[in-house]
Amino acid sequence: MERIVYCRGDFRAEAQAHVSLFDRGFLFGDAVYEVTAVIGGRMIDNELHLARLQRSLSGLSIPMPMPVAEIEHIQQQLIARNNLTEGTVYLQVSRGEADRDFLYPDGLVPTLVGFTQARRLVGTKGQREGVAVDLAEDPRWTRRDIKTVMLLGQVLAKVRARKHGFADVWLVENGKVTEGASSTAYIVTADGRIVPRGDSQATLPGCTRRALLRLCAEHRLKVEERSFTPEEAQNAVEAFMTSASSLVLPVVQIGNAPVGGGTPGPLTRKLQGYYLEAAGVQTRDITADDYPV
Repeated sequence: MERIVYCRGDFRAEAQAHVSLFDRGFLFGDAVYEVTAVIGGRMIDNELHLARLQRSLSGLSIPMPMPVAEIEHIQQQLIARNNLTEGTVYLQVSRGEADRDFLYPDGLVPTLVGFTQARRLVGTKGQREGVAVDLAEDPRWTRRDIKTVMLLGQVLAKVRARKHGFADVWLVENGKVTEGASSTAYIVTADGRIVPRGDSQATLPGCTRRALLRLCAEHRLKVEERSFTPEEAQNAVEAFMTSASSLVLPVVQIGNAPVGGGTPGPLTRKLQGYYLEAAGVQTRDITADDYPV
């Protein structure tokens, strides 16, 4: 069955969906996006993603294309029309269409598009075994707290990391880790503190991060929001990263240095279980071969 997408006011087959050559998202990257996880046909942390969508649009002075409730209805329709049980639902809003000019005219109508991607989110090889991440200088603009579609820096960093045998990459600026190319980076200290960098314009305020830190508070786990160096990360007892599409993903190697024992640590395993439970996933339905929590 051909995938059904949402494009400029209508649901249609993906082959019939088109955006104007003069859309500013295409010409200037003048657009923002959100990706929400879908597990068991249900969106996870979606209220956080829609709130961040509003924040990103406000940061670029792009009006909301419609009320939040209508956007959520479009997401639900995309899931239903594509029979999506596990994967992601993607939204993108550009400033709209106008002849190419750095200065945009007033009154542009935002362009909203959306689609689903079926993929396995729970019980992946990376979640079971952990992943190795490369280190690279952060090449991005300074307003990383706005989730724009300008992702070329991340694309190049991820491609380079993959060519060198790494699953992903953590970005570094002024000697400190900012975040993963598409994730939030964490380390665990010897005294059991979970350390993510604090929110600022230097990093994206992760929705999965926010949900996970809420769970840490509920389970009385120690969290210390601060920056850390690549060397501290390499010497940490555990490391992991979070995102909507990877959930809680153990990191077992940073650069050429193994982290901890080179296997997912016990606190990371706990956090994986807490997050899945909060998402409504019954861990007893996941076999040991799939996801040993």
